[in-house]
Amino acid sequence: MNTVITGISGFVGQNLSAFLRKEDFTVNGLSLRNSWEFPQNTDAIIHLAGKAHDTSNTSDAEEYFRVNKGLTITLFNQFLQSDAASFFYFSSVKASADTVENVLDENNIPNPQTPYGKSKLEAEQYLLSQELPSEKKVFIIRPCMVHGRGNKGNLNLLYNIVEKGIPWPLASFKNERSFLSIDNLNFLIFEMLQKHKNLESGIYNFADDQALSTNDLISLISKTTGRKQKFLKISPSLIKTVAKLGDFLPLPLNSERLKKLTESYVVSNLKIKKALGIEKLPLTAQQGLEITIKSFKK
Repeated sequence: MNTVITGISGFVGQNLSAFLRKEDFTVNGLSLRNSWEFPQNTDAIIHLAGKAHDTSNTSDAEEYFRVNKGLTITLFNQFLQSDAASFFYFSSVKASADTVENVLDENNIPNPQTPYGKSKLEAEQYLLSQELPSEKKVFIIRPCMVHGRGNKGNLNLLYNIVEKGIPWPLASFKNERSFLSIDNLNFLIFEMLQKHKNLESGIYNFADDQALSTNDLISLISKTTGRKQKFLKISPSLIKTVAKLGDFLPLPLNSERLKKLTESYVVSNLKIKKALGIEKLPLTAQQGLEITIKSFKK
């Protein structure tokens, strides 16, 4: 199968392209910076390129819409004119909700609050509003937080705290969060590519099978690295006050980062597993996280 991937130089793109090539796929990267055209005999287009969520909230809002919506529309319209059979758009769970009270599934009525989430949602809405030829499929992928070897996100922040022997200062917050191992992401895309003719176009959440609390994650990092776990329970109201100061001052904690570290955000992956006819993903959430944590030591 011939596959084109935009954003192939990014974290997901590098891992996914390497995985697919091992499975004998032909993979071509496509840069959207200038004019482009799909290689001949392209079967699937995986659109990863986009403007990522800026937790420091300093990015221009219009840039999100220009990149995440505008480029997606242009690429999709070329897909309609091509011979490719399937179009994978990597959106985000943030296109659906910034906060989750129970479990987020694909039936949730979207209500994003940030330019990032809104731009992703508007791109989704455009794709879903277009009439597709009978032989073409569009799959909108909404992953939660992706991690893996080489990941430098909030997991790396937590790892550094444990490595330095600093007590986890947010232990008084109780939460549950979904994560997504890059290995499970690769597996799901591979399965979808193999079975795309039998899948319905539409939105699919991607997440590991289990959710973990941030305290669970600190314990897992401590166990994996052989460090003693240390928890510090500080009043949540005091922590929130400090985080608000960080919105205006160069502090290591601001409201957006505190939210990412302490909120509950559980994502259901039942729809994609049912569609593919699988009971569980290759790696548990704990196994995937252990792989990521061990990679930080190298």
